Amino acid sequence: MTSVTTDAFNLPEHLAAKADPMLIAGDEQHFAVIAERLEQQIADLSERLDAQRRAAGRTGQQALDRDLEIHRLTARLRLLRRFGLDLCLGRMVYAADRSKPVYIGRLALTDSAGDPLLVDWRAPAAEPFFGATHANPMGLASRRRYRWSRGRIGDYWDEVFTPDGLKGHAALDDQSAFIASLGTSRSPRMRDVLGTIQADQDAIIRAGSRGALIVDGGPGTGKTVVALHRAAYLLYSDARLARGGGVLFVGPHQAYLAYVADVLPSLGEESVQTCTIRDLVAEGATATTEADPDVARLKSSADLVRAVETAVRLYEQPPARGMVVETYWDDVPLSADDWADAFEAADPGSPHNEARDQVWEELVAILTRKHDDDVPTDQLRRSLLQNEDLTRTFNRAWPLLDPVGLVGDLWSMPEYLRRCAPWLAPDEIRMLQREDPRAWTVSDIPFLDAARQRIGDPEAARHRHRQQAVAAAEREQRDMVMDHLIAADDSEMLLMSMLRGQDFKNTLVDDAALPSPDPDLLAGPFAHIVVDEAQELTDAEWQMLLRRCPSRSFTIVGDRTQARHGFTESWQERLERVGLRRIELAALNINYRTPEEVMTAAEPVIRAAIPDANVPTSIRSSGIPVEYGSTSELGAILDAWLAAHADGIACVIGDPTFQPTSRVRSLSPQHVKGLEFDLVVLVDPEASGTGIEGAVDRYVAMTRATQRLVILTSS
Repeated sequence: MTSVTTDAFNLPEHLAAKADPMLIAGDEQHFAVIAERLEQQIADLSERLDAQRRAAGRTGQQALDRDLEIHRLTARLRLLRRFGLDLCLGRMVYAADRSKPVYIGRLALTDSAGDPLLVDWRAPAAEPFFGATHANPMGLASRRRYRWSRGRIGDYWDEVFTPDGLKGHAALDDQSAFIASLGTSRSPRMRDVLGTIQADQDAIIRAGSRGALIVDGGPGTGKTVVALHRAAYLLYSDARLARGGGVLFVGPHQAYLAYVADVLPSLGEESVQTCTIRDLVAEGATATTEADPDVARLKSSADLVRAVETAVRLYEQPPARGMVVETYWDDVPLSADDWADAFEAADPGSPHNEARDQVWEELVAILTRKHDDDVPTDQLRRSLLQNEDLTRTFNRAWPLLDPVGLVGDLWSMPEYLRRCAPWLAPDEIRMLQREDPRAWTVSDIPFLDAARQRIGDPEAARHRHRQQAVAAAEREQRDMVMDHLIAADDSEMLLMSMLRGQDFKNTLVDDAALPSPDPDLLAGPFAHIVVDEAQELTDAEWQMLLRRCPSRSFTIVGDRTQARHGFTESWQERLERVGLRRIELAALNINYRTPEEVMTAAEPVIRAAIPDANVPTSIRSSGIPVEYGSTSELGAILDAWLAAHADGIACVIGDPTFQPTSRVRSLSPQHVKGLEFDLVVLVDPEASGTGIEGAVDRYVAMTRATQRLVILTSS
């Protein structure tokens, strides 16, 4: 196919009219300035990055600042090199000043004089580009959106908002940029949709971050688009988020995270942590589904998760009787009140294993105050550490705990569980016991997380003790060397005596240089958490997220109709019950993804189980009716589709025996939430079961199709 090519435009022959210089000459001139400025910025950033990397080694805050600057420069350089001119999403022309189009980009870009070449899509000045409608043009005369392919514009669309908008030489089409994009083929990664965000979606993206914002919408309404772009927007617009821990994005499963992995980096945000609920604890990677639904129901309770707190407190009880502590120099009485005072020294909120060190230090301080002042403190401390009677009593009263072992004890020691959760009935306690207490299930994840948060990592505590021992040994060795040097110094000014100065001593043992365990990037706290497919979270799982977000700032994205186990409450009722307040609801009711033909077939499926289901309205038709056939036709259907389509992606849902290929996925109904495919082949839909769970699985599977849906049965 021939094309009409200029510097920035590469339009196919059938769009030759759009290549009229009257329409694109202004864009070409602007893009030339952008290209020159990008080249300058890339060179400047590269030079600054090299300078930072060549800088002399630093420690402490200076080292942290240097690493952050390197990360910032690298991220911006990567974005500029990734996109080039296609950083520009489009332009808008204000009715009040048609001579100066405003160009919108993925990031802000200015010329050498500081005048804007691109306005960051998240800036308030860019809002009309996404939010303007014919009912509310927000001051615009026209808007142009570009479609980029390999760094060149392959098409563009103009929208006119005023009667005289054509004076700006607009190229009008029968369909908008957004509608045109809906018909394009899908790929294994979510396609770039920033340039086609709609007004209803943009209003939610730009909403404030105080409290919890619920984004409720059915299949194809763009919930995931809103969730991802809102994360990037909030990091840009709300300084509180950048200062207070950043953003955590929680998705439903790993296939979903892989599908959306490119979106946030393409928006210039690489600091957002992404995960599933499973990823929040190490044991989640191998956890299985809870076989007994009654056990799963019991473990979904937030009250039962709180039993972990009681379980830990049983290991934080001061001895009821006093004792006499023997040292090399004297016997020191330690009363029950002394023990109680030491236990109260633990900082509220400190993990058990960390607080244990605080209690020990207070215990040593109490004994030191009671001891003969003539004994050096360091020697007395070593003597107390070697006192087996004292350390044994302390270890029984406040032992070093393993979170995994504590949860395992709940499921293997009925009396222990009864003490921690006295409201449970005897048959419920028996139900929760199991032969292998560490055969972890997904329902155990909230308990493991609560225990890890409350207790801390035992390996981190052991590492801290080893680190302290290494530092103490180094200081002791240093003191011996300094004593030797000072004793041997016969200089007139006794220069070696300066070694006794505290500042000099501190430089000889660099605590920051000692090895430390890698931080848990998902432990929090986070300033804001975005949760997609939130209708599936149990009360217990919500507690995991609440612990990570003290500010209670959430974006909660979901569809009550797609809840596999039913969702009879309102969002407000559900979230207030788990502990959230200041709740606002935003609704998305237009189905942009799923063709009308598919929704016509899917709607009766879900309404049979949920008569009042919130089924969104499709705005487009593919012209392809839903097809039905036999499972024996699966291979022929896929072969014919692959032969007819050079690109695009298909999915076989419900046949675990089907082996996936590079362009045909094989997934269960539970693992397709949030995904979309050009072709969906649903195998034996009735095998999903009866009731709400089966209906939801079939509804979700059917509504993944963007073009064609085929339903195959065995009979």
